[in-house]
Amino acid sequence: MNTTAVVRHADARTLNHILIVFIKELLDALRDRRTLTRMVLPGILVGPLMLFGLSSLIAQFETQFEKREVHVYGAEHGPTLLNYIERQNYRLVKLEGNAMADAFEKSLRSGTLGAPVLVIPPQFEAELARGDQPTLEVVTDSANTRAQVGVGAVAGLVRGFGQERAQLALMLRGVSPELTQPVQLTERDLASPGARATRITSIVPFALIMPVLYGCLAAALDATSGERERGSLEPLLTNPASHHAITLGKWFAVVLMGAAVAALSAFGFLPAQWLIKSDALAAQFRFGWQEASLFAALLAPLAVAAGGVLMAMAIRTKTFKEAQASANLVLMVVGFLPLIPMLNPGADAAWHYWVPGLAQYQQMMLVLKGEALGLDRVLPALLSALGLAAASLWYVAREMRAAAAR
Repeated sequence: MNTTAVVRHADARTLNHILIVFIKELLDALRDRRTLTRMVLPGILVGPLMLFGLSSLIAQFETQFEKREVHVYGAEHGPTLLNYIERQNYRLVKLEGNAMADAFEKSLRSGTLGAPVLVIPPQFEAELARGDQPTLEVVTDSANTRAQVGVGAVAGLVRGFGQERAQLALMLRGVSPELTQPVQLTERDLASPGARATRITSIVPFALIMPVLYGCLAAALDATSGERERGSLEPLLTNPASHHAITLGKWFAVVLMGAAVAALSAFGFLPAQWLIKSDALAAQFRFGWQEASLFAALLAPLAVAAGGVLMAMAIRTKTFKEAQASANLVLMVVGFLPLIPMLNPGADAAWHYWVPGLAQYQQMMLVLKGEALGLDRVLPALLSALGLAAASLWYVAREMRAAAAR
């Protein structure tokens, strides 16, 4: 037998060992129904729960806008203002009585009142007639999201009333109201419909990253510290298979589980769109089969890197609980990385695409915006994931070799 044939035989044997370990780890993961449920369930529920919650929140805001109501305290002090508000097709909700002042403030603090209150002082009409500048007050609670949303509409009505009064005063004096606005301003928005929609849907990529990590977590811990705790790791290492083959077989199973959860989570958003209550969100949420397929493909490198890192973290530990504590650090770091562009929007730096987790978030945001994914945005994420996985697997194989020697 020549040298080439020997090398080919050795390579085939190594691949066979990798495949055997891969199938073993995959069957072990599928056999453990409790662990499998913890991996798969988040992927199934993340889409429906997120879209249902987000659409319910937006639907509340839409319902509030459709009501076109203005809560007023001291309505008897401002008939001219109330007349203007009613002419804008708003319905007045009058809060009357001295005791009502404390009552609506308590309701705003507790969240039972979901609208700001316009307070008209007693001297409002008198000051307005004298040409003074009366002061109106809009009472809200910034912690009450529903009430805070309505502040803009009330402020706009007050500004409109002030402009109407100013224009009437000028016309009575024979002055054209146009003189007060010598310059007109128009606004042109360069953002595409997809980019505008990401103001609402930017949380979707963030939510898809965590299920991938949890999918890799359970399989990685079970394949390393779990086997060590059960006492099955040392007998496995006594087999003729090389430690690199055993490591690769386990890693392929971990990556497959993480990638499967990623695909399940991405495609789970397709039927989840039936739960959207808000028409505005339904119109802006452009997520079809193409986007789901791209999301699943973009999340695969994250599973590659996370699988290796989690195995490296777990192989150092002696118990499953200790491995979980170490792995939580990885989950926390990767989970916080997407917050960098979320807290600093518009800062799309080149180094973002070299960081696993952050790179996938940026790539998925580009997909939602409808922008092209060039090699400068795909290749760095792939290379960094492969490099991190290679370093982690080398460390795992070394630890396995040391464990077999003991």
